Amino acid sequence: MTKTDVLIIGAGIAGLTTAIKLARKRPDLKILVLNKTKEGETNTSYAQGGVAAVWDESFDSFEKHIADTLDAGDGLCDPEVVEIVVKEGPERVREIIGWGARFDKEDGKEEYDLGREGGHSENRILHYKDATGWEIQRTLGEEVDRHPNITLHEHYFAVDIITQHHLGFTITRVTPGIECYGTYALNRKTGKMETILAKATVICTGGTGQIYKDTTNPVIATGDGIAMTYRAKGRLENMEFVQFHPTGLYDTAGENPTFLISEAVRGEGAILKTREGEEFMKQYDKRGSLAPRDIVARAIDKEMKMRGAECMYLDCTHMDKDAFVKHFPNIYDKCLSIGIDPMKDMIPVTPACHYMCGGILVDKRGRASIDYLYACGECTSTGLHGANRLASNSLLEAMVFAHRIHLDLLDRIDDIDWQEGIPEWDTLGTKQPNEMVLITQELKELREIMSYYVGIVRSNLRLKRAMDRLWILYRETEALYSASTISPKLCELRNLITIAYLVSRSATMRRESRGLHFTTDYPEKLDFLDRTVV
Repeated sequence: MTKTDVLIIGAGIAGLTTAIKLARKRPDLKILVLNKTKEGETNTSYAQGGVAAVWDESFDSFEKHIADTLDAGDGLCDPEVVEIVVKEGPERVREIIGWGARFDKEDGKEEYDLGREGGHSENRILHYKDATGWEIQRTLGEEVDRHPNITLHEHYFAVDIITQHHLGFTITRVTPGIECYGTYALNRKTGKMETILAKATVICTGGTGQIYKDTTNPVIATGDGIAMTYRAKGRLENMEFVQFHPTGLYDTAGENPTFLISEAVRGEGAILKTREGEEFMKQYDKRGSLAPRDIVARAIDKEMKMRGAECMYLDCTHMDKDAFVKHFPNIYDKCLSIGIDPMKDMIPVTPACHYMCGGILVDKRGRASIDYLYACGECTSTGLHGANRLASNSLLEAMVFAHRIHLDLLDRIDDIDWQEGIPEWDTLGTKQPNEMVLITQELKELREIMSYYVGIVRSNLRLKRAMDRLWILYRETEALYSASTISPKLCELRNLITIAYLVSRSATMRRESRGLHFTTDYPEKLDFLDRTVV
């Protein structure tokens, strides 16, 4: 049994920023960070585009960034949260620059090269080539190493958060005063379950993209933190709002993950076209190829279905080659590796699952509905994104809420103690699963169900079929889980089935079309519908 003051589950921008800020203010605190894989392998490290912040007030303003965010969120953003993130964001960006982040600057100048992406009215995206997430992850990793009171455990898989349930009490979703005492985690190197007790726990486990066949998310994006919180009877909201990025590289569809053609490419002037070279986005939105992602993804999906096409195309052939290669070196090299020269050939693109806009319901301090439990980053629903996330607001949100969480923890951590009497993990009656092929097959079936029935366009019939098939998968997987010793693959499958169910159920509850949720049975937007809470 391990005791730590603060336990952070997840080692991307949300988790490491929270750890660093706590460590800088309170070097006496023990801070333990769990990463279920190796250091640096996080959702954050896959982010291409950048971080949005009002940087040059000679042409940009907080009011413009707020308006863009509210517009993208299609009426479901919390205006107060939007104002908090937009106004506090620039200072958080300056902090990470102070820690060593190297955002691109204009040639021969000290000013930052600010990019523009879909839904933004001004250039406000700070970036590092087309690998901004990698650069931020590098910066945070080096900063963590400067703080001896931060311990980073690699290859630790958090299975469940510990609550009064594990002390023998019955807990339901309406039970008041649920408390988190830490987590049960699988040490993947030893194969042993470990009990980790904490005064406060922060979930920073990233996204859920692996519920779909085609996703830009890494294989680790299995919704673990959201699923754990749901099992612990914590509150979630807006799980139906799954963002599909309009421009996954078609030639990598089926690979895991799908290679992403960053929205920043369109921000630099690339244009979406048909195979015949016809621009089509203007008929869907006056902003054309730079409309918000929900609009662009649906337009591409519709054009593909109308034309019987497997993809649309991104035309970069009119762009300056030197500037393109400098700004998008990884995209350029990837295209060349599969026989596409972006300066001569249009890039085939198709939508791919990209971001979860719903998640663990948290307040403006980052507190979840379970006491002593916080959450930060993509696994949360803060009220910032509403029905659709504005491009490059995610890294900003993580930094702002990590800061707010650390301030709240500093105020209360000394008044919290560890819970005694927590039992060790019970493995009685379980055995090693000898049918691993079942896990692989059920994961494949899950992704097909979600892709066919709960994708960009939904209907009552599709959602009903998804729910019926997910119920069968759930029963089979729970039976296997109850009889088997813990394995990461089995736990991830269990979490993904939970996430898929929550997305489908929430989509069934929202009887309107709004933002990322479009259903043919309810094509209109209704003014009186707000959050879907589960």
